[in-house]
Amino acid sequence: MRLVAALRAAAAGTTAIEAAAVASGLLYLVLAIRRDARCWIAAFVSTALYLYVFARAGLYMQAALQVYYLLMAVYGWRQWRGGSDRPAAAVTRWGVAPHFFGLLAVAAASALNWAVLGRRAGVIPLLDTLTTWASVYACFLVARQVLENWAWWLVIDVLIAALCWRAELYASALLYLLYTILVVVGWRAWWRNWRAPAGAGASA
Repeated sequence: MRLVAALRAAAAGTTAIEAAAVASGLLYLVLAIRRDARCWIAAFVSTALYLYVFARAGLYMQAALQVYYLLMAVYGWRQWRGGSDRPAAAVTRWGVAPHFFGLLAVAAASALNWAVLGRRAGVIPLLDTLTTWASVYACFLVARQVLENWAWWLVIDVLIAALCWRAELYASALLYLLYTILVVVGWRAWWRNWRAPAGAGASA
Protein backbone atom coordinates (compact mmCIF):
# COMPACT_ATOMS: atom_id res chain seq x y z
CA MET A 1 0.00 0.00 0.00
CA ARG A 2 2.84 2.38 0.76
CA LEU A 3 4.28 1.81 -2.71
CA VAL A 4 0.88 2.60 -4.29
CA ALA A 5 0.61 5.74 -2.19
CA ALA A 6 4.14 6.76 -3.21
CA LEU A 7 3.33 6.25 -6.87
CA ARG A 8 0.18 8.35 -6.53
CA ALA A 9 2.11 11.09 -4.78
CA ALA A 10 4.76 11.01 -7.50
CA ALA A 11 2.16 11.29 -10.25
CA ALA A 12 0.27 14.09 -8.52
CA GLY A 13 3.31 16.20 -7.67
CA THR A 14 5.35 15.75 -10.84
CA THR A 15 5.67 18.61 -13.29
CA ALA A 16 5.97 18.04 -17.03
CA ILE A 17 9.62 19.14 -16.92
CA GLU A 18 10.48 16.70 -14.14
CA ALA A 19 8.63 13.91 -15.97
CA ALA A 20 10.66 14.60 -19.11
CA ALA A 21 13.87 14.67 -17.05
CA VAL A 22 12.97 11.33 -15.50
CA ALA A 23 12.15 9.73 -18.86
CA SER A 24 15.35 10.92 -20.54
CA GLY A 25 17.36 9.94 -17.45
CA LEU A 26 15.97 6.43 -17.59
CA LEU A 27 16.72 6.25 -21.32
CA TYR A 28 20.30 7.31 -20.59
CA LEU A 29 20.88 4.48 -18.15
CA VAL A 30 19.31 1.83 -20.39
CA LEU A 31 21.53 2.93 -23.29
CA ALA A 32 24.59 3.15 -21.01
CA ILE A 33 24.06 -0.45 -19.93
CA ARG A 34 24.10 -1.44 -23.60
CA ARG A 35 27.21 0.73 -24.12
CA ASP A 36 25.35 2.71 -26.76
CA ALA A 37 27.00 6.10 -27.28
CA ARG A 38 23.59 7.70 -27.77
CA CYS A 39 23.20 7.47 -23.99
CA TRP A 40 25.15 10.72 -23.81
CA ILE A 41 22.53 12.51 -25.93
CA ALA A 42 19.84 11.37 -23.50
CA ALA A 43 22.11 12.40 -20.63
CA PHE A 44 22.51 15.89 -22.07
CA VAL A 45 18.73 16.34 -22.36
CA SER A 46 18.03 14.95 -18.89
CA THR A 47 20.79 17.04 -17.36
CA ALA A 48 19.55 20.28 -18.91
CA LEU A 49 16.07 19.62 -17.52
CA TYR A 50 17.31 18.61 -14.08
CA LEU A 51 19.34 21.81 -13.85
CA TYR A 52 16.02 23.63 -13.68
CA VAL A 53 14.24 21.03 -11.52
CA PHE A 54 16.91 20.87 -8.82
CA ALA A 55 17.45 24.63 -8.70
CA ARG A 56 13.74 25.20 -8.24
CA ALA A 57 13.61 22.57 -5.47
CA GLY A 58 16.45 24.25 -3.55
CA LEU A 59 18.98 21.48 -4.18
CA TYR A 60 21.63 23.91 -5.30
CA MET A 61 24.61 21.57 -5.29
CA GLN A 62 22.70 19.04 -7.40
CA ALA A 63 21.77 21.88 -9.76
CA ALA A 64 25.42 22.93 -10.02
CA LEU A 65 26.35 19.32 -10.68
CA GLN A 66 24.20 19.35 -13.81
CA VAL A 67 26.54 21.90 -15.40
CA TYR A 68 29.37 19.40 -14.96
CA TYR A 69 27.13 16.65 -16.36
CA LEU A 70 26.52 18.72 -19.49
CA LEU A 71 30.26 18.93 -20.09
CA MET A 72 30.73 15.24 -19.30
CA ALA A 73 27.98 14.32 -21.75
CA VAL A 74 30.03 15.92 -24.52
CA TYR A 75 33.23 14.28 -23.23
CA GLY A 76 31.54 10.90 -22.88
CA TRP A 77 30.14 11.10 -26.40
CA ARG A 78 33.62 11.75 -27.81
CA GLN A 79 35.18 8.99 -25.72
CA TRP A 80 32.62 6.35 -26.62
CA ARG A 81 32.39 7.23 -30.31
CA GLY A 82 36.11 6.82 -30.94
CA GLY A 83 37.31 8.24 -34.22
CA SER A 84 39.19 7.54 -37.40
CA ASP A 85 42.50 7.51 -35.51
CA ARG A 86 41.44 5.54 -32.41
CA PRO A 87 38.89 2.89 -31.52
CA ALA A 88 35.94 3.52 -29.23
CA ALA A 89 36.74 2.99 -25.56
CA ALA A 90 36.28 -0.48 -24.08
CA VAL A 91 35.33 -1.56 -20.57
CA THR A 92 38.30 -1.53 -18.23
CA ARG A 93 39.01 -1.98 -14.51
CA TRP A 94 40.96 0.18 -12.12
CA GLY A 95 42.80 -1.02 -9.05
CA VAL A 96 42.03 -0.14 -5.44
CA ALA A 97 44.26 2.94 -5.28
CA PRO A 98 42.31 5.20 -7.72
CA HIS A 99 39.06 4.48 -5.92
CA PHE A 100 40.64 5.03 -2.49
CA PHE A 101 42.01 8.40 -3.54
CA GLY A 102 38.67 9.11 -5.21
CA LEU A 103 36.96 8.57 -1.85
CA LEU A 104 39.47 10.85 -0.13
CA ALA A 105 38.94 13.54 -2.76
CA VAL A 106 35.15 13.29 -2.41
CA ALA A 107 35.39 13.54 1.39
CA ALA A 108 37.78 16.49 1.22
CA ALA A 109 35.73 18.38 -1.37
CA SER A 110 32.52 17.74 0.60
CA ALA A 111 34.09 18.94 3.84
CA LEU A 112 35.46 22.09 2.20
CA ASN A 113 32.14 22.72 0.47
CA TRP A 114 30.30 22.30 3.78
CA ALA A 115 32.72 24.61 5.60
CA VAL A 116 32.30 27.36 3.01
CA LEU A 117 28.58 27.13 2.28
CA GLY A 118 27.11 25.31 5.27
CA ARG A 119 23.33 25.45 5.27
CA ARG A 120 23.31 27.84 2.36
CA ALA A 121 24.17 24.88 0.10
CA GLY A 122 20.52 23.81 -0.15
CA VAL A 123 17.55 22.14 1.46
CA ILE A 124 19.53 19.17 2.81
CA PRO A 125 23.04 20.60 2.50
CA LEU A 126 25.33 17.83 3.77
CA LEU A 127 23.72 15.03 1.76
CA ASP A 128 23.38 17.34 -1.24
CA THR A 129 27.07 18.19 -1.10
CA LEU A 130 28.32 14.62 -0.54
CA THR A 131 26.28 13.11 -3.39
CA THR A 132 27.33 15.94 -5.69
CA TRP A 133 31.07 15.34 -5.31
CA ALA A 134 30.69 11.56 -5.39
CA SER A 135 28.72 11.91 -8.63
CA VAL A 136 31.49 14.02 -10.16
CA TYR A 137 33.93 11.16 -9.76
CA ALA A 138 31.46 8.42 -10.70
CA CYS A 139 30.46 10.22 -13.90
CA PHE A 140 34.12 10.41 -14.93
CA LEU A 141 34.36 6.64 -14.38
CA VAL A 142 31.39 6.10 -16.70
CA ALA A 143 32.94 8.26 -19.41
CA ARG A 144 36.14 6.19 -19.17
CA GLN A 145 34.06 2.97 -19.09
CA VAL A 146 35.51 1.80 -15.77
CA LEU A 147 33.55 -1.22 -14.53
CA GLU A 148 33.55 -0.12 -10.89
CA ASN A 149 31.46 2.95 -11.70
CA TRP A 150 28.40 0.80 -10.99
CA ALA A 151 29.47 0.25 -7.37
CA TRP A 152 29.76 3.99 -6.89
CA TRP A 153 26.37 4.63 -8.44
CA LEU A 154 24.66 2.01 -6.27
CA VAL A 155 25.48 4.01 -3.15
CA ILE A 156 24.99 7.41 -4.77
CA ASP A 157 21.57 6.55 -6.20
CA VAL A 158 20.23 5.37 -2.84
CA LEU A 159 21.36 8.62 -1.23
CA ILE A 160 19.97 10.81 -4.01
CA ALA A 161 16.66 8.94 -3.84
CA ALA A 162 16.43 9.93 -0.17
CA LEU A 163 17.47 13.47 -1.04
CA CYS A 164 14.79 13.81 -3.73
CA TRP A 165 12.14 12.35 -1.44
CA ARG A 166 12.94 14.90 1.26
CA ALA A 167 12.72 17.63 -1.35
CA GLU A 168 9.30 16.28 -2.48
CA LEU A 169 10.60 15.32 -5.93
CA TYR A 170 8.78 12.00 -5.73
CA ALA A 171 9.07 10.96 -9.37
CA SER A 172 12.82 11.58 -9.27
CA ALA A 173 13.12 9.65 -6.00
CA LEU A 174 11.42 6.64 -7.58
CA LEU A 175 13.65 7.01 -10.64
CA TYR A 176 16.78 6.79 -8.49
CA LEU A 177 15.40 3.76 -6.69
CA LEU A 178 14.86 2.16 -10.08
CA TYR A 179 18.42 3.10 -10.93
CA THR A 180 19.64 0.93 -8.05
CA ILE A 181 18.07 -2.09 -9.75
CA LEU A 182 19.45 -1.17 -13.16
CA VAL A 183 22.89 -0.67 -11.62
CA VAL A 184 23.04 -4.42 -10.97
CA VAL A 185 22.00 -5.08 -14.56
CA GLY A 186 24.64 -2.65 -15.78
CA TRP A 187 27.37 -4.26 -13.68
CA ARG A 188 26.57 -7.71 -15.08
CA ALA A 189 26.46 -6.46 -18.68
CA TRP A 190 29.75 -4.57 -18.42
CA TRP A 191 31.36 -7.46 -16.54
CA ARG A 192 30.54 -9.81 -19.42
CA ASN A 193 32.01 -7.32 -21.85
CA TRP A 194 35.19 -6.97 -19.79
CA ARG A 195 35.55 -10.76 -19.55
CA ALA A 196 35.01 -11.24 -23.29
CA PRO A 197 38.06 -11.86 -25.53
CA ALA A 198 39.67 -8.74 -26.99
CA GLY A 199 37.58 -7.37 -29.83
CA ALA A 200 34.55 -9.45 -28.88
CA GLY A 201 32.88 -6.82 -26.66
CA ALA A 202 30.17 -4.59 -28.06
CA SER A 203 30.86 -0.93 -28.58
CA ALA A 204 28.69 1.86 -29.89
